[in-house]
Amino acid sequence: MAEIEKQYYPGKTSVANNRSKHMSNDLEKLREISDEDLTLILGHRSPGSDYPSTHPPLEEMGEPECSIREIVEPTEGAKAGDRIRYAQWVDSMYNAPATPYFRTYHSAINFRAVDPGTLSGRQLVEARERDMEKITKVQLETEMTCPGLAGLRGATVHGHSLRLQEDGVMFDMLDRRRLENGTIVMDKDQQARPIDKKVDLGKPMSEDEAAKRTTIYRADNVPFREDDEVVEWVHRIWEQRTEYGFQPK
Repeated sequence: MAEIEKQYYPGKTSVANNRSKHMSNDLEKLREISDEDLTLILGHRSPGSDYPSTHPPLEEMGEPECSIREIVEPTEGAKAGDRIRYAQWVDSMYNAPATPYFRTYHSAINFRAVDPGTLSGRQLVEARERDMEKITKVQLETEMTCPGLAGLRGATVHGHSLRLQEDGVMFDMLDRRRLENGTIVMDKDQQARPIDKKVDLGKPMSEDEAAKRTTIYRADNVPFREDDEVVEWVHRIWEQRTEYGFQPK
């Protein structure tokens, strides 16, 4: 029997296809961010330092027998006893490649032991520290992120819904990153604390490239109502949730 290809999202438009790619982790790598630079901009520990732990490695703890523990392989962070840390993203409303919900879907579908959360204009993922860094590195280096239209913001996240600056970069009240010589550099960590060097995050996408890679339906790009299959499924889910909530007799 032939294996059935998973369908992660309905629709045939570029936006629907991009959403499916994000959810399936079928992502194009666009830039390289070193582990040291990633550690710097996250701001949880000093580059090169050991991961702080909250408990001894699992193999040293002598936990009682548990059938579930035998079935589920712990993540590398859990094995080592890492503490829980976070990465928090903000994505511009102006054709940013990702959205808060699709960052959550990506991490929840493709990684284990994660606690993602979606708010009105930001996305937070918590996990054991080395596991969180792995997720963040994937999202930062691939087509999920344009450094000019998305950013790590652990504090003062506001501004994603404002107009873009004259240079096309998303506004940041705490000025964590900026366009210099054609690339986006970050000289503060996600909490806006100054770091020792400027981290090069790569070139921002052009307006045309961002419009092709975005997962956002917009009236001035790909309107939601033009994706008939997506509209059909959104209506179906809404109707079923409504009927279930009312519990009609």
